Amino acid sequence: MSFSELLLIAIGLSMDAFAVAVCKGLSVGKTKVRHYIITGLWFGGFQALMPFLGYLLGTTFEKYIVAFDHWIAFILLSVIGINMIKEGFSKEENETDASFSFKNMLLLAIATSIDALAVGVTFALLPDVNIFHAVSLIGMITFILSAIGIKIGSVFGMKYKSAAEITGGIILILMGTKILLEHLGVISF
Repeated sequence: MSFSELLLIAIGLSMDAFAVAVCKGLSVGKTKVRHYIITGLWFGGFQALMPFLGYLLGTTFEKYIVAFDHWIAFILLSVIGINMIKEGFSKEENETDASFSFKNMLLLAIATSIDALAVGVTFALLPDVNIFHAVSLIGMITFILSAIGIKIGSVFGMKYKSAAEITGGIILILMGTKILLEHLGVISF
């Protein structure tokens, strides 16, 4: 997997965390450096941890699913992407409070990184993924975008939340489609 493909996946995965960070910034109002660091560490840390756990899970069962792994990657990334797009178009308001407590941040970090677990399973099924590079990049990108989300939320409010989720969803669907088409021999990069 090329760096640019991995970067796109990292950006796509980080969009949920970015959207929640925007809400956090909105609820906090006046932000402090600690808000950026706390949010970045929680969201970036879990976005790095979950694909690693998914990778371990995927490698454990790889021999049983290697014949149809490309379909699994396509389906997982597409389902995650479609859900993100649906959330982006949803008119439902998500409540986010201004608390940065351990419990609150743990729940938000888990909720925004569940998708990354499935992507980790996908990484295990692809032949050329360096999992340590992948999770490091995903964690760093999520850290940065979460901190940016806090700032945007404190300045602009909810304006970019939907666009972030829709963009992330589209990126993940396109990556899943690319994996499937490459495996089927329709395209080659």
